[in-house]
Amino acid sequence: MFTIAAVDPDAPDARALFAELGAALAAITGSDGTASFDAADVRGPRSCFFVAYAADGSPAGCGALRPLAPPDGGVAELKRMYARPGSGAGAHLLAALERQAQAFGYRAVWLETRRVNERAVAFYARHGYAVIPNYGKYAGRREAVCLGRDLRAPARSHSYISNRKTLHFARTDGGKPCAPAFRFSYKMPPSTPFLTKGKTK
Repeated sequence: MFTIAAVDPDAPDARALFAELGAALAAITGSDGTASFDAADVRGPRSCFFVAYAADGSPAGCGALRPLAPPDGGVAELKRMYARPGSGAGAHLLAALERQAQAFGYRAVWLETRRVNERAVAFYARHGYAVIPNYGKYAGRREAVCLGRDLRAPARSHSYISNRKTLHFARTDGGKPCAPAFRFSYKMPPSTPFLTKGKTK
């Protein structure tokens, strides 16, 4: 079971996870990704930073939401998403962040990763994300791939095939909504709206 908690991105647990994430990204892409993240962006309105804690209280992963600037005011951007290898925290974190995005009133979640980071792209594909046109500073950058999911539609899994130049997604659920695999346990500040409470299985 995981507990998903809202914490400050400068908290010790967050910093430890950032260090692991940076090392992992640098090994895959040559960049630790810190240039694309500002902690102040996830402290403002309609933003959050979550840490997933394992049953023994150890931090297992993290992720954040921040609003994209107009005209995409209905879109949240996913940032600093990371799960410790073997922890199983990634799916729990992503679902928690999506539910928080809905509570904030967003209609979609977008993100960017590097094409070479095939494990990350495949993870998002399995959770209903599809390739979208590169947005903002990622426009025209061939090494970047942008993905998005419409929160108003049921999540549908996709398979992912890459030849390092093109990305191919195919629905694998026969067009039917995918059943949720777990519920969630949240520790949120009283001022933070949330949709559901419960415990992970």
